[in-house]
Amino acid sequence: MRAALDCRRRLRHTRPLYILRVYSLAKLIFLVLGLLLAYWILKSYRRKVDRKEQPPPAGGEEDMVRCAQCGVHLPRSESLTTGGKSFCSTDHQRLHQKSG
Repeated sequence: MRAALDCRRRLRHTRPLYILRVYSLAKLIFLVLGLLLAYWILKSYRRKVDRKEQPPPAGGEEDMVRCAQCGVHLPRSESLTTGGKSFCSTDHQRLHQKSG
């Protein structure tokens, strides 16, 4: 009988240690998850900041015009302008002048 009581007393003393180990493991898991969450948030914030700091493309935007003869769209810098109308080539410029 006394042996049974000693065994119960030992179990009573070991139970809190087991619970403490479980709680310590849970705390460790939450700590790791918290660190991973902080890392993920900081990484996404850094991506946003890096995107904002990138300079705009060097080429920039340019107006597009339509050829009065064939209807092809081309950049204004590459077009030929005569009488307020834009053309894609000298041939189309000549053809338009002859026809009209």
